[in-house]
Amino acid sequence: MIRRKPGIRSAARGFSLVELMVVMMLVTLLFGVVGISVSRSVAGAEIRNAEREIIAGLRHTRGQAIIKREQQVFMVDTNTRTWTAAGQAPVALPEGLEITLDTARSELTGEGVGGIRFFPDGASTGGRVVLTAQEREWHIAVAWLTGEISRDREREEWRNR
Repeated sequence: MIRRKPGIRSAARGFSLVELMVVMMLVTLLFGVVGISVSRSVAGAEIRNAEREIIAGLRHTRGQAIIKREQQVFMVDTNTRTWTAAGQAPVALPEGLEITLDTARSELTGEGVGGIRFFPDGASTGGRVVLTAQEREWHIAVAWLTGEISRDREREEWRNR
C-alpha cells in the first residue's frame, strides 16, 4: 500500500484542453494533405487513362487502314472535347481535360474539327494530339512517313517546366 504525504497532490491524469486542440489541429491538417494528394492522384490517373485510350485509338485507326487497305481517319473535335477512332463511337474526355490537334491543313474539316489520315501502307498525314490539364500538357505524336504513334516526352518536359 502506498502512502501519500499530506499536502502533496498527485499528478493529474489525462490530457489538457490545449494538448487535445493541438492533436485535433494536426489530425485535420493531415487529412487535408491526404485529401489533396488523393484528388491529384485520381486526376492524374484520369489523364493517363485518356492518353492511353487516344494512343490505342490512333493505333486502331492505323491498323484498320492497313488491314482494310483503305484510308482511315482519326477525328478530333476540340469544341465538344471528343475523339473518334475508325469505325468506333466518339469518346468524350473527362472534365478538366482539353484536347487540341495539330494536323495538315487538308485534314481540317471545320472550326476546331480535324483528323489524322492513315494510308494503307501505314503512313499518315502526321500530326500531334495535345492533352492539357491544369497548365500541364501531354503530347502524342504521329509521324507522317511511318505513321508511328508515340508520346513526345521531350516536348512535354520542355513545356511542363
